Amino acid sequence: MRKLLFSVLLIAGVSGCTAVGDFLKPYRIDVRQGNFITQEMVSQLKPGMSRDQVRFVLGTPLVTDVFHGDRWDYVYRFQPGKGALQERRLAVVFEEGKLVRVEGDVRPGEVQPSQ
Repeated sequence: MRKLLFSVLLIAGVSGCTAVGDFLKPYRIDVRQGNFITQEMVSQLKPGMSRDQVRFVLGTPLVTDVFHGDRWDYVYRFQPGKGALQERRLAVVFEEGKLVRVEGDVRPGEVQPSQ
């Protein structure tokens, strides 16, 4: 029985049969890490907002740098079981405790196409 199974797998591998190859791959889960920031959340940000107001809108930042206390980084990473890695980055910069600018992949005021 093992020889038969091995022979079938060998022939399928040599012949380039992707259906059998996909069937034998292990299941991989979708992995989501970080802060998921939507366009609607970023659109709520206005210059002059306090740190507490920004935290209320976006949530607690994933990264707060000790050396750059006036910058919060929100990072989101999605690795589907099958498919390409997706990453989003957003940085919020404060001066004197007030929001000055937003940098990154998602910008305030950009309109996403409806799906």
